[in-house]
Amino acid sequence: MPDHHDRAALRVAGIDLAGVVERLAAAAPAADAAYAFPWEGVQAVHDAGLLELSVASRYGGRDIGVGELVRIVAALGRGDPSVALISLMTLNTHRNQAQRGNWPEALYLRVLAEAKEKPILLNAARGEPELGSPARGGLPQTRARRTARGWSISGRKRFVTGSQGLSYFLVWASTDEQPQRVGTFVVPAGAPGIRVIENWKSLGMRASASHDVEFNEVEVGRDDVIGLTGTDIAEQDNRAHAQGALILTAIYLGVAEAAQEAFLAFAEGRVPTNLGFPISRTERFVALAGEIDLLVGGARQLILDAVDHAADEPERLMRARLLAGRQLLRATQIAMTALGNPGLSADGSLERHFRDIQSVLVHAPQEDTVVSLLGRAAFSARAGASAAAERNGREPIAGVPGGIEIAGSRQASLSPQQALVSPKQALLSPKQDAPQTVRVSS
Repeated sequence: MPDHHDRAALRVAGIDLAGVVERLAAAAPAADAAYAFPWEGVQAVHDAGLLELSVASRYGGRDIGVGELVRIVAALGRGDPSVALISLMTLNTHRNQAQRGNWPEALYLRVLAEAKEKPILLNAARGEPELGSPARGGLPQTRARRTARGWSISGRKRFVTGSQGLSYFLVWASTDEQPQRVGTFVVPAGAPGIRVIENWKSLGMRASASHDVEFNEVEVGRDDVIGLTGTDIAEQDNRAHAQGALILTAIYLGVAEAAQEAFLAFAEGRVPTNLGFPISRTERFVALAGEIDLLVGGARQLILDAVDHAADEPERLMRARLLAGRQLLRATQIAMTALGNPGLSADGSLERHFRDIQSVLVHAPQEDTVVSLLGRAAFSARAGASAAAERNGREPIAGVPGGIEIAGSRQASLSPQQALVSPKQALLSPKQDAPQTVRVSS
């Protein structure tokens, strides 16, 4: 499809993504209109060999880095963000295995063998009707009951992206043991007792098939479980969470770039009879095009700079994610407002891009959580700077973060990373005091 962006952006990890993006863009309107699973788009991604790019080199994979992953999903997002999101869930699963190696080895090797023959889609099933978003704390009500042959899984999960096309559900559940444990149970999609409840009727991302899924006494093997631990062990990896949120935002960078292209194409093709030349040559549309480019191009720079130069710094990743997301929303709004009724028409692609972009800041951690995390980090850094200055008989210097060494003084006791708190801690009620000390892994 025509694209004013650098074609180099569609070549990642030695793979030319232009053909894949074109296939996705051609199939996207029909899947979106029908709220249908995007089988054709997923097949295109599989045919290009993209779904296993993050498999570890020890398994014969490419083991791509976070920068390449961001660029791939941004490109896929231009064509169909629902396909990009479904694909990312699988890519993230392989990436987690590459980094942590916590899958049962025999099971993971079987998954890789199956992936050579057909698209094998993987995704976590974590959210629940009563629990809400797991990012805000709590334990799953879905139960894993011990059986003679392994485990029996029962419960209902919400917003399971790709539900109708998944090969395996990674079900977060609590055991019926005493003491209770929690873990992720690898459930084959073809197992008896699984029911997809087709209730995904969202404004945007309609083809993502993020339906509810019900598990009723679904049998899984004794060893088909990942990370089974006690309920008192709450791992909080701020770096991984911040990276994941920014990678998700890259999908919507692709959406905004597609919206930008739709705006430019319309402006170049629209020739009012009373004007006699394309509206793209009017000062108004030139200025609008510049404003949109500033926002979208700026968001791309924010995202890529963060993953390329600050991939291990959670607070920088979260700032980039939130700022980029806000800019992408604003850019698409400007394009829609400028085109008016033609932009709102389902006959054009801008209407779909506008709907899809609304989800950019819905993914966890959500905007309020990110702002709270950054605010607490700022106050903790300030407190650290004050403590350091007091120890050295100096007044704190306004605006100097506690994690930076001040001339002649020791480094502050809390770095910005240590100052980050979990989403649950960030949402203290007005009656609760903020925690004095926060310990997280990084």
